[in-house]
Amino acid sequence: MAVDYTVIVIYLAGMLAMGWWGMRRARSKSDFLVAGRRLGPTMYSGTMAAIVLGGASTIGGVGLGYQYGLSGAWMVFTIGLGLLALSVFFSARIARLKVYTVSEMLDLRYGGRAGLISGVVMWAYTLMLAVTSTIAYATIFDVLFDMNRTVAIILGGSIVVAYSTLGGMWSITLTDMVQFVVKTIGVLLLLLPIAVVKAGGFSEMKAKLPTSYFDPLGIGGETIFTYVLIYTFGMLIGQDIWQRVFTAGSDRTAKWGGTVAGTYCLVYALAGAVIGTAAKVLYPKLGSPDDAFATIVKDELPVGVRGLVLAAALAAVMSTSSGALIACATVANNDIWSRLRGAVRRSDEPHDEVRGNRAFILVMGLAVIGTAIALNNVVEALTVAYNLLVGGLLVPILGGLLWKRGTAQGALASVVVGGLAVVGLMAGYGILANEPVYYGLLSSLVAYVAVSLATPATDAAVLAAWRERLAGRTPEAAAEPVPAAQ
Repeated sequence: MAVDYTVIVIYLAGMLAMGWWGMRRARSKSDFLVAGRRLGPTMYSGTMAAIVLGGASTIGGVGLGYQYGLSGAWMVFTIGLGLLALSVFFSARIARLKVYTVSEMLDLRYGGRAGLISGVVMWAYTLMLAVTSTIAYATIFDVLFDMNRTVAIILGGSIVVAYSTLGGMWSITLTDMVQFVVKTIGVLLLLLPIAVVKAGGFSEMKAKLPTSYFDPLGIGGETIFTYVLIYTFGMLIGQDIWQRVFTAGSDRTAKWGGTVAGTYCLVYALAGAVIGTAAKVLYPKLGSPDDAFATIVKDELPVGVRGLVLAAALAAVMSTSSGALIACATVANNDIWSRLRGAVRRSDEPHDEVRGNRAFILVMGLAVIGTAIALNNVVEALTVAYNLLVGGLLVPILGGLLWKRGTAQGALASVVVGGLAVVGLMAGYGILANEPVYYGLLSSLVAYVAVSLATPATDAAVLAAWRERLAGRTPEAAAEPVPAAQ
């Protein structure tokens, strides 16, 4: 394994070097949090695909393919559909707002009274997303080095915290671009064809597996519907995703670059399911479906290639982890801490703003590592995060973008009622049940519409200012454009 270890060590050292490089470019709040809002289509597409395709999409996607066959692609497929919907219908408007967080968008739309509560919900979501991604390091480093779980989490988490703290979004953008390339080579160009060949080709796979493994709907209609609610809609409103949209250099980049990334996700979804199906032929009696990825990599790939593919899995985890971490720190600083202090800072002054946000990334990173060490059930934590996000924030966010009659009172009622309904229903039905997100989302919608119609319409001046921001007519938007980074 010496060659494989060398590949991994070089990769990890490269991530830290990218962090140092990014630190030299992060000279303002805009640079640090949204990469100066000047990414071109190539970097934007690559980094957007990297952030949404994490360890769950790679290791979990292969596991679903092992368990259900080709229909195991639906989880990652719905992520791609969500990214496509965001890019085509909403990303240009979101990018023109020139904000840093989802809660700032809610404040602009509803008149400054919805941000704190929504910020708390979004912070909980991004924290749990970062935690679950960090736990995945234990699986990968166990395969690589037979490493203790706690040590693995500290090692992987510390590298992500280090490069994220150094350069903020610039470091994360640069590392994510490298991670995108590594994932493409490792998973799509190497592991996929090798797995299919080792399994005897598609004809042999069909001969050895039940026909349900090749049924596109074999995983079940209810499961697919739940994936759409949680992941497709989750892509539309997550701070980690929006913060990447804010990095786009233009409306066109946000729309078409995101469309390319979404299409890439659809291909990645099918690849993971096929790899898992091949693993089922090769190893029909694995203890857990999630062991499929590590097993086929460890046993079937040649030296060197194995290291690169494991680096691809590590890249998938790191990209999601770093994106969730900076989103969590941004929300904690800009939406919660600043509001509690009663002084929301608006300046882009390089020293104070960058230093403050850097400190929050470090603190949140340490909290993420500590929580990851203490937490056992990753799936339940991630389910809680997405249920709260979709049940509490989907309606007021999309309502604000699509329905001018929505009010601040309606938005607050929607967040509170939807969030409490989700928590109560998870306590009653169980965390992994489908009902909490179904009924939580419905109760959030009813509260939003009913309270909005029962309260005075949003002030005309607020709506006028909102329309100006949506149109891109802001002081920042009118500034001299900076050449896009390709």
